[in-house]
Amino acid sequence: MGRMLHLLWNVGLLLICTLLESSSATLSPTGINYEVVALTEIKKALHDPYNVLDNWDVNSVDPCSWRMVTCSLDGYVSALALPSQSLSGTLSPGIGNLTNLQSVLLQNNAISGPIPDVIGKLQKLQTIDLSNNKFEGEIPTSFGDLKNLNYLDVSYNNLSGTLPKISARAFKVLGNPLICGQSSENNCSAIYPEPLSFPPDSLTDQPGAARKSRRVVVAFVASFGAAFLVIVAVAFALWWRYRHNQQICFDVNEQCYPEVCLGHLKRYTFKELWNATDRFSSKHILGRGGFGVVYKACLNNGTVVAVKRLNDYNAVGGENQFQTEVELISLAVHRNLLRLLGFCSTESERLLVYPYMPNGSVASRLKDSVYGRPVLDWSRRKMIAQGTARGLVYLHEQCDPKIIHRDVKAANILLDEEFEAVVGDFGLAKLLDHRDSHVTTAVRGTIGHIAPEYLSTGQSSEKTDVFGFGILLVELITGQKAMDFGRGANQKGVVMLDWVKKLHQEGKLNLMVDKNLKNNFDRIELEEMVKVALLCTQFNPSHRPKMSEALRMLEGDGLAEKWEASQKLEAPRNRAFEHTPQRYSNYVEESSLVEPMELSGPR
Repeated sequence: MGRMLHLLWNVGLLLICTLLESSSATLSPTGINYEVVALTEIKKALHDPYNVLDNWDVNSVDPCSWRMVTCSLDGYVSALALPSQSLSGTLSPGIGNLTNLQSVLLQNNAISGPIPDVIGKLQKLQTIDLSNNKFEGEIPTSFGDLKNLNYLDVSYNNLSGTLPKISARAFKVLGNPLICGQSSENNCSAIYPEPLSFPPDSLTDQPGAARKSRRVVVAFVASFGAAFLVIVAVAFALWWRYRHNQQICFDVNEQCYPEVCLGHLKRYTFKELWNATDRFSSKHILGRGGFGVVYKACLNNGTVVAVKRLNDYNAVGGENQFQTEVELISLAVHRNLLRLLGFCSTESERLLVYPYMPNGSVASRLKDSVYGRPVLDWSRRKMIAQGTARGLVYLHEQCDPKIIHRDVKAANILLDEEFEAVVGDFGLAKLLDHRDSHVTTAVRGTIGHIAPEYLSTGQSSEKTDVFGFGILLVELITGQKAMDFGRGANQKGVVMLDWVKKLHQEGKLNLMVDKNLKNNFDRIELEEMVKVALLCTQFNPSHRPKMSEALRMLEGDGLAEKWEASQKLEAPRNRAFEHTPQRYSNYVEESSLVEPMELSGPR
C-alpha cells in the first residue's frame, strides 16, 4: 500500500511539472516571453516608415494579437508575414529564437545585410520568401538542414557565393547574378559566359593556326549557345511567373460563396487594381488595419475607390476576414453603411473594393480645423451620432440574420462628401441567428471601446455594440480618442468613461467638451448626448437601451423617461457598492490589459 501511494505521488508530481512547463513554455526564468523579446529585436533592426509594427510592445505578455504575427493553436508564433510594407534595415538574428516558426514572408521590401544563419535552426520552417529585397552575402549553408522546407524564394537580391544543398521542393534564385552553381557543370562561367579573347591576326600564319582558329569558332559557338539557352530559360521563367500570378477571379455568374451569391458585385481583375493603385504604391495608402492595407485607387473610367488588400490571405484570420466581409457587406445595404462595390481573388491575393470616403474617418477629423474653426462642429457631430445610430439599427434590427459589428469606434466611422456617417469595417462582425442571444468567441475590438461583459467573458450581443456607440458619443463630445485618453500627463491611469461620469455627477459638463468647439454648442443637446452616452455604457447590458431606442433619444424622444428609470436602478446599486464603486477601469485591470490597446485596426 505504501509503495502504491509513493508511486501515485511521483506520478502526480510529474503531471504537475508537465503542466507548469507547458503553461510557461514561452517564458524565461524572469517571466519574460522569449518570443516577445525575439520579435522586439526584429522590430529594432528594421526601419518601419509607416509604423506597421507600432503595436509590437516589449512589455506585452502575448504577441499573438500583434499585427503581421500568426500563432498556432497552442499559442506559439508560427508565421511572420510582412510582405510589401516598405521595410528596410536588417533582419535580426533574434529570429532564431522563434523556434516554432513555419512561415517567414518578407518579400517586396528593402531589407539588406546578410541572411541570418540561425534561420537554418528553425526546423519547423516550411515556407521562406525573401525575394525582392537587398539581402547580400551567401545563402546560409544551414538552410540545407531545413528538412521540412517546401518553398524557398530568394530571388532578386544581392546574394553571392555558391548554392548550398537545399531540400525545398521549390527553390527560386533568379536575379542574383553573383550566385554560382554548386557543381562544376553549373559554375559562374557556365551560367554567365565570360567574353571571349580572340588571338591576334599574326598568329594565323604560324603552324597550327588553322586548328586554333577552329577552336576559337567552336568556343564562340558553344558560348553563344550557352548564353542563348540562359536567355531562353530566364524568359521562360519570367513568362511562367507572369502566368502563375495571373488573376483567377471568381466567375460571378457561376461561383458562389456558401450561403451568399456574389453575382451582384463587380469582379475586378488584379491587373486593373494593380494599375489603379500605381502598383500598390505606399504614397496611396489611406490606412492600415489588422488584416490589410487600404489604398486610394483610380479606375480606368476615372472613378476613385478604396481598395483593401489583405496582408496574408493564407492566414486563418485573413481568409476569414475576406469571407466575412464579402458576405456581410453584400447583404447589408443602407445609407449609413459602407457599401462593397466589388472584389478580386487570385491564387495569392484577396482584394475588396469600396467607395472612396473623401473626408476620412471621425477619428482622423476630430482635431482638424479650417480657418480656426473645427471641421467637425457641434451640428456635424450630432449628425454623425445619429447617422451611426441609424446604421447600427439596420444591422441589429433590419438585417436577417442580424449583424453585430463588435468594434464600433471613431476610426471605423467614415465620412462621405457631406460628412454623413458611414459605418465601416465589418471584418469583426458575426452573424447571429434570431434564436441566439450571444456568441462566444475570442475577444476582438479595441480596449476602451469593449463592453465589460465582452472583455471578461467573451460573450457579445447587440448590447456590445450599444456600449461601443456610447464610447463613440463620448469621443464626439470630448474630441479625444478613448485609446489615447489615459496617456496624458494629467490623466495617467484614468479611463475616459469614468472621468465623464464623475464630471456629470458634479455638474461640470463644460469641462468635458472639446476645447476646439470654443463653447459653440447647444448646452441642452450636450446634456442629452451625455445622458444617452451614459445610458449606453451601463455595466449591466440588460439595462442598456437598444440602438433604436438610443436613436430616438438622440432625436429627442423618450430620453427623460429612460433616464429617470435608470436613476431608480442606479440608486440601490450605489448603496450596495458604496465602498467599491463600479468603474470601467476595474474591468480593464482585471483583464490584464492595463494599457489602452488596439486589437483591430481601422480600415
